Amino acid sequence: MNLILMGLPGAGKGTQAEQIVEQYHIPHISTGDMFRAAIKEGTELGLKAKSFMDLGQLVPDEVTIGIVRERLGKDDCNKGFLLDGFPRTVAQAEALESMLNQLERTIDYVLHIHVDQSLLLERLTGRRICKSCGSTYHLVFNPPAQEGICDKCGGELYQRDDDNVETVGNRLDVNIKQMNPLLDFYQEKGYLRTINGEQEIDRVYLDINELLMSINK
Repeated sequence: MNLILMGLPGAGKGTQAEQIVEQYHIPHISTGDMFRAAIKEGTELGLKAKSFMDLGQLVPDEVTIGIVRERLGKDDCNKGFLLDGFPRTVAQAEALESMLNQLERTIDYVLHIHVDQSLLLERLTGRRICKSCGSTYHLVFNPPAQEGICDKCGGELYQRDDDNVETVGNRLDVNIKQMNPLLDFYQEKGYLRTINGEQEIDRVYLDINELLMSINK
């Protein structure tokens, strides 16, 4: 099965990806992992990507798409793949379509784990970290016994700068603007399936698995 996983930060993509990969034995392919592997292997495209990354620049589409093509051509993708973090733009999505056509493959589903933005803000801004031992808490989902104090060592809990409401809100806005055209693109193609990510984690996976089981029928 050939899948694309989409969702905003905090939607729980990583957790669901782990379960999909474990059950269906397909590789979880993220853009970052692909870049790191290509650079480590010293491929021509990997070295090109590194030259842009070293300068703090975005890797051009043609290089990214070439690395994706190399990765999808590896043996462990014979039974399928789970793409995460690619495509990020409609241009990349169109290039992926063309690439898969050449490989005589098609996307089965684009799984969009949807969580309301207000709930994502709560999830992402509730994290607190111990200054002393680094233990992590969440004000809603995993609160300390005493407010502001670490259960394990008694250290002071703090909120990271990038976890504040303004920063997280801006990050979500940017991601929404980037993702919406892709959702429209895949809706028109008929690949898009929206999963309610506001349910319990196990329930979210049950909904995903129900869809995936239909591929093999």
